This record gives sequence, C-alpha cells and structure tokens, in this order.
Amino acid sequence: MTDSPMTRVARATPPQMARQIRGLSDRAIAWIFVAPTIFLLLAVNIFPLIWTIRLSFTDFKANRNRPVEWIGTRNYERILSDSDIWLTMQATAHFLFWTIVFQVLIGFVLAWLINRKFRGNDLWTTIIVLPMMLSPAVVGNFWTFLYQPQIGLFNYVISFFTGVDPSSFQMIGDVNLAPWAIVIVDTWMWTPFVMLICLAGLRSIPDYIYEAAEIDRASKWRQFWTITVPMVLPFLMLAVLFRGIENFKMFDLVVQLTGGGPGSVTELTSINLKREAFEKWRTGYASAYAIILFVTVFGLASIYVKALNKVKER
Repeated sequence: MTDSPMTRVARATPPQMARQIRGLSDRAIAWIFVAPTIFLLLAVNIFPLIWTIRLSFTDFKANRNRPVEWIGTRNYERILSDSDIWLTMQATAHFLFWTIVFQVLIGFVLAWLINRKFRGNDLWTTIIVLPMMLSPAVVGNFWTFLYQPQIGLFNYVISFFTGVDPSSFQMIGDVNLAPWAIVIVDTWMWTPFVMLICLAGLRSIPDYIYEAAEIDRASKWRQFWTITVPMVLPFLMLAVLFRGIENFKMFDLVVQLTGGGPGSVTELTSINLKREAFEKWRTGYASAYAIILFVTVFGLASIYVKALNKVKER
C-alpha cells in the first residue's frame, strides 16, 4: 500500500521542526495560513491609498520627468474652489438621486408582485434579472443603438405613445435629455438587483404575522404599511447603500453612452477624474480629487450605516 502525500511530507519533516509545529496553538497555525493573504490585501489596497495621499500634496505630473515639488494643500484648495468641479458634483448628484429613486420604487413593486407566487413566477424572475448579468460596455453600446433618432426603437416607442415625430429629439444628443438617458439605462440594468434584495426581505417575513393581522381584521392596506414596509425597510436601505456607492463611481456605462457630453452635462466625477489624471496628466491634482471623493463616499456611507443599524434595532 502506497503512502499518501501527507504521510511522505510528515516523514520528510526534520524532527526538531516537527516538535515546533506540534507546539503551536490552533490560533498560531491559523495566523500562519491567513497572514500571506492579509499581507497581499494590505499591499494591494493600503499602499496605493497611502501613495495617493502623498501625491495629493505635490505637483507631480506622470508625463514629466522633473523634480516633484511639495505644495501642501494647494491642490485641495483649487478643487474645492473650482466651479467646474461643483458642476460635475451636481451632475453626479442628479444621476445618483434619480437612479436610486426609480430603482427602489420599481424594484420593490416587482419584488412584491413576484412574491405573490403566480404561475410562471420563476420564468419572469429570470427574464427580469437578465439585464444585470450583462456587461456595462455591452449595455452602453446596445442602448446607444436604441437611442438613435432614425433607426432606434426607443424614439419610435415614445412616438407611439405621445405622437411626437421620432426624429425630432435625440436622447443622448440633447442637453436636457442626455442626463435622463443615462438614468433610464442604469435603472433598466440595476433595478433587478434591488428587486432581489427586496424579494429576500419579503420572503423573510413570517406568515404567522399576517395571519395574526387577519385575525385582528386588519385590511390589506394596513398590513402593507404596518408589517410589510417596516420589515422590508432594512433591506431597502441596504439596496440604497449598495447602489449609491456603485453609482457614485459610475464610469463605463456613461462613457459608452454619452462620453460625458453633450458638452459636460453628463460628465460625472469619475469621468472628470479620469480626464484630470490621464488626459491633462495632473497627477497630484487628480490624487487630491480622488481623496476628496473617497472621504465623501466614506463619510456619507458611515453615517448611513449608523442609521441602518438603528433601523435594524427597532
């Protein structure tokens, strides 16, 4: 009978090392296995952050080979006093607010309907979830074609319901319509994600609570507002947190649809940051910009998580 690989390794281990290994506690052995992964994560995440913070206090430009000058907080002062930066913040806030509103409302309604368990329930769930499985680049190209005034389906659908000439407006070429064009696409793509979270919340509510409410002769409307909404609220807030963080970083979908145009009306902070870093090559300035965005997202998310924990404790 042949020895197993572990048996051969044990025999090949020097006696002194074997005694040392046998003397280790379970916690020490666990740290031996976990330490390389922790070190790798620190190297990948923490080091770039520290390096970015350092660069944000300099005038470093990646395309120029010259001595780097320490300029203190000048980059931060420039960013916070730049009117163009605040316009991109406004465009981001518009995109963030409306996508979250539409995704939460539509996602919750879809989850409520699917939770009723009608015939073909699983089929419709699969169909609804399909958009979130696609790549943002593919979705961007697909909807760019749909938004074409002459051959795109979207304009003809709007024309069918409103009677407007299909070629009389351009969703991604009009200053007023372009922001709503990216809101519509992001809502179409990520509403299924919110629906799944809400569906998990709805199915976590015990049936006996509704049975007790029916015994007390509570109407369906009262059951909805006193049982369903309060118990699903933590799940809704969790969905808002996830989508808020992701949409604040939105880049690829908007680049494929509008490229930040027309003009700069759909230029979100992520697109503006990319242009500062890799088109204007203002690396130190872009580093300060990235730190400001990071602090903004981290601060708002921390406050929101505290509110979410309070809702859970109720």
